[in-house]
Amino acid sequence: MPPSPFAGLGGTLDTGLTRGLARITNTAVGPYQSAVVRIGFSLTWLLFLLREWPHRAELYGPDGVWTWGMAKRLMADNGTGAFSVLMWTDSHLWFEVVYAGSIIASLLLLLGWRTRTSSLLFMVGVLSLQNRSIFMGDGGDNVIHLMAIYLVLTRCGQVWSLDKRRADRLRERSRDRARDLVPERAPKPDPDLTGVVLWSLLGAALVVVTLLGKLGEFWGPAFWGFWLAQAAWWAVRRYAAGEPRKVLDIIANIVHNGGMLVIVVEVCLIYATAGWYKIQGSRWQDGTALYYPLHLDDFTPWPALSHALGGAGLIVMAITYGTVIVQVAFPFTLFNRRVKNVLLVAMIIEHASIAIVLGLPFFSLAMIAADAVFLPTNFLRWAGSRIAGLVPDALRGQAGPRAGDPRGQDQDQVRELGTTIGRPATEPQLAHGEPGGAGDGYRV
Repeated sequence: MPPSPFAGLGGTLDTGLTRGLARITNTAVGPYQSAVVRIGFSLTWLLFLLREWPHRAELYGPDGVWTWGMAKRLMADNGTGAFSVLMWTDSHLWFEVVYAGSIIASLLLLLGWRTRTSSLLFMVGVLSLQNRSIFMGDGGDNVIHLMAIYLVLTRCGQVWSLDKRRADRLRERSRDRARDLVPERAPKPDPDLTGVVLWSLLGAALVVVTLLGKLGEFWGPAFWGFWLAQAAWWAVRRYAAGEPRKVLDIIANIVHNGGMLVIVVEVCLIYATAGWYKIQGSRWQDGTALYYPLHLDDFTPWPALSHALGGAGLIVMAITYGTVIVQVAFPFTLFNRRVKNVLLVAMIIEHASIAIVLGLPFFSLAMIAADAVFLPTNFLRWAGSRIAGLVPDALRGQAGPRAGDPRGQDQDQVRELGTTIGRPATEPQLAHGEPGGAGDGYRV
């Protein structure tokens, strides 16, 4: 009797499922992609806030056409989901504090300092300013709005961050101590006094705003949940570094991987919906859609360039049809790496062209930052090593490998350290936040 064609199928499925679960639970996938998304969006928002500094009061403050009372009424109609600390008071001083704080949070997230906390503060700044004047934004602002929320869920400081640099230094310090210690005198984990002070200050602020009734039914429990999770992560790392820490690390990886999946799906939805809506437009169907914005004063920073491009009918038609084809096809190319990379380059070039020709630099930067989640890991490593080579050694620091290379210390070295001090080794982590810490839970 011939063997069944389905023989061994069950074992193959079990093996694949086991490997997939191990991948999801034991690894925070896409460390380079999450880092470049973090850098891209924080840099975009930072540059936007600095660019609009002279006009900040008209955009989001007391001098705007959209008054504080109108914004208050609109947010009340939106229910508990809307959030903006600018709605707590109409004080001009409070507005200046929030705007300056958003700039600082963007800079800290860009540098990767205490990434768990800075990503949360970055989200608060983005939501507060954008929800204050919702009619001031464009498509790029909407993308920043969404990604600011998703970044809170990711461990986006595993590479190219001050958190990573601090992790390397702590690892080197622990290795040096372990060489001179007997097992009974093994070095204790770093108490992380800076993280404790930061956690205490944020906790005090949460107590005050909670007692004042400023947090809604959704955001109050959410912020308190993040704060308590930070405390749990620090306590487990400090006093129970065995199985409890491993469980929290698994939870952190699952949350991170889920956040990265949401970012990928979100970008695909953006392009898919944009492409299919364009197909329904008559100007996109006849290939003339690009012609009209090239003759609008608001989108012609270089009139000579725009008019020359708009006068080339064949080029206008090719770009119009090419835009629709790329946007509709891109989500389906994720299953073919080579085709995906070609379309990815095309979309990045398209957005760079929009920044120059149509004068929309921040929209283009936001979309390029979103596209970066699909960049190949090998390319990001290559780019990181080239950029790191341009940084002087005095700024890069001598402890640990070059910035952006998490492979500088592998698992064998970690296990060797654990053997030296006489206890099982766990992956070195930066501990200053809740499980899932971006940078506070770096895995070698």
